[in-house]
Amino acid sequence: MMVLEARDLVKSYRGGDGGIIHVLNGVNLSVARGEMVAIVGASGAGKSTLLHVLGALDAPSQGTVVLNGQPIAGRSDEELAVIRNRTVGFVFQFHHLLREFSALENVMMPLRIGGMPVKEAQSQAERLLTRVGLSGRMHHRPSELSGGEQQRTAVARALAADPAILLADEPSGNLDHANAERLHGLFAELARDLEIGMVVVTHNRSLAGRADRALLLEDGRLIDTDVREVLA
Repeated sequence: MMVLEARDLVKSYRGGDGGIIHVLNGVNLSVARGEMVAIVGASGAGKSTLLHVLGALDAPSQGTVVLNGQPIAGRSDEELAVIRNRTVGFVFQFHHLLREFSALENVMMPLRIGGMPVKEAQSQAERLLTRVGLSGRMHHRPSELSGGEQQRTAVARALAADPAILLADEPSGNLDHANAERLHGLFAELARDLEIGMVVVTHNRSLAGRADRALLLEDGRLIDTDVREVLA
């Protein structure tokens, strides 16, 4: 089953000189449940823009995106927010955890906002934090956690609402080698064990190498690639 389908995506901006800048120029992508796809490419190629369009954070200039069977074209902001909250998990380079709350409370937050009762939200958050290796750190605040632990808390938070797809933008870009490798292994395990679709933007060859396939974003299009050559 495809959890994400994008067809003929175009994203254009008007530059400061009045000219049109084409960032995406006919992107096609399908991601199946349980599949991890890595997207690589030069800085400024439009990888983050593509993730924002795929996750319904930004609208394409042309083309279609379908998230877990739901087309996003023509939806109101409120409808898009509901689709995002129920369907998509986001992980960014910086964890964006709330400093005044514990890891457990941070993971509970989206569930409580979604109306889940406290006990149920706590149970779900505890299960996810245990799954990412933080069973003994649940009641620590972000400042008391290492960089790797902070990012794994962010991953647990992204999975809290049981999304069909996880979108990650340079998730290990701010970590040392050991913590990055642990996170890379976790991503591969989660895609397989939770049968969640993943699209991961990365410059890291190790992370891209763990994906089921890697695609190069170049000249606004996605191309099948050999990670070893592109990220050598």
